[in-house]
Amino acid sequence: MKILVADKISPKGVAFLRQQPGFEVVEAYGSSPEKVLELVKDVHAIAVRSETKITAAVFAAAPLLKVVGRAGVGVDNVDVEAATERGVVVMNTPAGNTIATAELTFTHLLCGARPVPQAAASMKAGQWDRKSFSGIELFKKTLGVVGLGRIGGEVAKRAQAFGMRVLAYDPYLAPSRAKAMQVEAVTLDELLAQSDYITVHMPLTDDTKYMIDEAAFAKCKKGLRIFNCARGGIIKEAALLAALKSGQVAAAGLDVYEDEPLAKDSEFRTLPNVVLTPHLGASTAEAQESVGIEIAEQIADVLAGGVIRNAVNMPSIDAGALKILGPYLDLGAKLGTLVQQIAPAQIATLRITYWGKIGELDSNSVTRAIERGFLRRISGEEVNFVNAPVVLQRLGIQAEVVKSNTDSGYTDLIAVEAIAADGTSHSAQGTLTGKGNQPRIVGINGREVEVAAEGKLLVLENIDQPGMVGAVGTILGKAKVNIADMSLSRLTPGGTAYMVVRVDNEPGEAARAEIKGHPAIKLAKFVQL
Repeated sequence: MKILVADKISPKGVAFLRQQPGFEVVEAYGSSPEKVLELVKDVHAIAVRSETKITAAVFAAAPLLKVVGRAGVGVDNVDVEAATERGVVVMNTPAGNTIATAELTFTHLLCGARPVPQAAASMKAGQWDRKSFSGIELFKKTLGVVGLGRIGGEVAKRAQAFGMRVLAYDPYLAPSRAKAMQVEAVTLDELLAQSDYITVHMPLTDDTKYMIDEAAFAKCKKGLRIFNCARGGIIKEAALLAALKSGQVAAAGLDVYEDEPLAKDSEFRTLPNVVLTPHLGASTAEAQESVGIEIAEQIADVLAGGVIRNAVNMPSIDAGALKILGPYLDLGAKLGTLVQQIAPAQIATLRITYWGKIGELDSNSVTRAIERGFLRRISGEEVNFVNAPVVLQRLGIQAEVVKSNTDSGYTDLIAVEAIAADGTSHSAQGTLTGKGNQPRIVGINGREVEVAAEGKLLVLENIDQPGMVGAVGTILGKAKVNIADMSLSRLTPGGTAYMVVRVDNEPGEAARAEIKGHPAIKLAKFVQL
């Protein structure tokens, strides 16, 4: 079997692959897109870091391809959807850079407190200037950690060792988990108002993009020091520049940017109170060796027919089982992400119930698909079929699986329920229909609905009164949003009704505000499946 190592990984990882019987390894670093298309015609596996893009065209040109391994966390350079359509496993190494990124973050924190890089540059320029490089201490200061996952947790430990008070904002983190880590769980506004230092450790999603913007900086203490070694775009760069110039932010440290590489004429390069590094989060010898060896081992396992580890697009089941379970995996993932978007941020229990023949199959992989779907917009690229239960546990969420023998009215039915600590719940039910086993949503929050489980949905709860369909349709039409499908549901005339509208494109802010502001509409959620 032929393996293309398209980007430079640890030599030990390459050596491991060469030692496996029956493997031919081709190293082709820095190849052009055209060259990659030529090289992949007879390869069974591809190993990459972040440089080489594995597009739909690459998958189309590689009929023998079984697996793509990313030595690192992010899979932005791999078309995962195209891989899934062709049955190609895409794997990453989510834990390999945890310590490296945490240590780089703390390096930035120290450089934000004590201007060591600036003082070093001054010394090399022949100066002896002690007055210009005075700093402040970390001891007894307050650090706000936005996102308390693996890396955020490691940063918090180091801050505690320096005698810092640690606040944490993570809307999905259970209070018990925060208490166990000896940090104070607070709201984002409380963190902004109280922190002397802020570091962000969230994935970049629709919810976290520009999480720290002009309004956020206005809520902070004057003289804040802020750092981003997670993903460019969590902090709005234009807002940060303005805050640095005004003195609202005293210092910043950035390892990631909205557009990479950072433009040569970027204004950040001219500011003396900003320390910049070129996306070095995982750039330690130990991290690179770890992820290089790990991805080599994972690729070898897949090609040898062994266990699939850290797959981002499919569970570890064989091809025969995948053919049977594939439609259920798709349905489960969509139910999971639907429930996450209609439920409150903080829940205590995720309950999954199966009816019918799906309960007789090995539904563990479907459970993992549901959990991964639920976490997709929370944990981003880090979550996969292998680590989804661990990520839920880290957030303090208990997972429950029930196989029911009662009559659901369907041949197969899956229900996903998110239950808050106070007992309130939000749920969705789905089944497969038609010859193609198409996923369909048949229930939301206890109401019967009927809508395809795909695309973009508006989930509305409203007072059951005449004209509601027309009112919503008029608002969407005015906003140039086309309706693809609609389902209506009510329990009693004149009570409350549910309206699920599948749309071709996302309504703008003005349209959403108008819908939410309608006096008869009690709940409005926009959901992306």
